[in-house]
Amino acid sequence: MKNKTFLSLSSSQTKGLGKKIARDILSNHFQKKAVVIGLKGDLGGGKTTFVQGFALGLGIKEKIVSPTFVILKVFDIKKAGFQKFYHLDCYRIENPEDVSILELKEIISKSQNIVVIEWAEKIKKILPQNTIWLKFDFKGANERKIEME
Repeated sequence: MKNKTFLSLSSSQTKGLGKKIARDILSNHFQKKAVVIGLKGDLGGGKTTFVQGFALGLGIKEKIVSPTFVILKVFDIKKAGFQKFYHLDCYRIENPEDVSILELKEIISKSQNIVVIEWAEKIKKILPQNTIWLKFDFKGANERKIEME
């Protein structure tokens, strides 16, 4: 995926972008390691809303909420060679090594996994180089600029 900038005028458009990116990943998967997406931006910037749409694009029916207190949630998927979707929230993480108990290195080494991490900048130094980064910026009450790096 290459650098792109998206403008979202509503939460439904942010969800739609998540859904589209998930479908793009499903149709273009050929990596030897997990697909890792790092989300960064301020509180209320649209990260969880994006993940809700992303999960829909993967065919996940469960309600998606930010795992701020449990840190990690896992969902089964059976599409395009993928088996698991991992949703992490690092808001409460103080030190990148704090996620070692989650076996993140093992999770991101498996090509059948998709991993989306909110507040990923907090653990950037342990994420793979091929991490897809999305930055969420406020442009108005409901308007967001979302930059893919």
